[in-house]
Amino acid sequence: MMGMREQGAEMRKLKLILALLLVKSPEWLVGLILTGRRKRVSGRVIDAKAQAVGELLNLVRETGGPPTLEESRAGLAALAAKFDLPGPQMLRKSDILMPGANGPRPARLYDAVSVGDETPRATLLYLHGGGWVQGGLDTHDGLCAKLAAWAGIRVISYDYRLAPEHKFPAGLDDCLACYRAMVATPSEWGVDAGRIVVGGDSAGANLAAAMIHDLQGQEGQGAQMPAGQVLIYPAVDTGMDSDSMRALKDAYVLPVERINWYLDLYLPDGQDRLDPRVAPLFSDRLAGQPAALIIVAGHDPLWDDGQNYATALRQVGVAVELVEFPGQVHAFVSITRVIPQGDQALRQVANWLRNTIG
Repeated sequence: MMGMREQGAEMRKLKLILALLLVKSPEWLVGLILTGRRKRVSGRVIDAKAQAVGELLNLVRETGGPPTLEESRAGLAALAAKFDLPGPQMLRKSDILMPGANGPRPARLYDAVSVGDETPRATLLYLHGGGWVQGGLDTHDGLCAKLAAWAGIRVISYDYRLAPEHKFPAGLDDCLACYRAMVATPSEWGVDAGRIVVGGDSAGANLAAAMIHDLQGQEGQGAQMPAGQVLIYPAVDTGMDSDSMRALKDAYVLPVERINWYLDLYLPDGQDRLDPRVAPLFSDRLAGQPAALIIVAGHDPLWDDGQNYATALRQVGVAVELVEFPGQVHAFVSITRVIPQGDQALRQVANWLRNTIG
């Protein structure tokens, strides 16, 4: 007879299969199956497909302990490969090298304009998410191609150094070095220096906001500010004490325990977590910053990060467009094969970019 351990393994395998089938089912069917079981937090009801994805991830993570860094990196890569839709075919897509603080770094250029057209291009410098410790050009390939095609601009996806091999501020310094090079020698990269937006998701949005904090402090020294900032579920308050952090402590996709794990890997011992280069919400340089598009998800512990950052920027006169997806989970713009609202959000980003710099 099958032992208890074998029975448990078979049961878990069956649950995983059923959860995967639910994730891949049509949206209307998932909503029907989850009738009466949808999660609700602070009045926000979760999207049916988002809950299905979250329950699948919880089953996958039932291993009895936190993942190793290698497992976490592999898991993010697999999630993007299986659950994100590829972007449109680009007339120009190439892997290049861009400056970093400690030597050249890999980057990927996307453009709907063919090779040979040297017209300076409006450009988004995109910084990928992944908790500062994972993610890269491949995990955000579809997202960047969509933004380039739908906004009609150039996108440069930048592969900054990751922690814990390179702790704060290595990755931030890389991003600053890349942006400064784009402004100093725009013709080398085919960009219009006056029409550069910086942006990213999650940890990448944190780096984008921290970059602008640094640049704002150097404005009197000739630093050129970006034309805008795109912050997709930004991590800007590492105090970890907001209402959404408490209400969504055990959130799907990004529970608070995992955020703390990322921060422990990212920050060197003794680093002040409320330093504005780590937590841009506490910056004293918000006034005069470029216009911002901020996207937030209602079942993400970072919901209040984005909300509070939008409020802080508006209070000092910065133009902010805040787009709320109350039913969504963290990372939803990167799993568009199974969460259709991810592409809806990216369409809104593309429209904002087109109106701002396109």
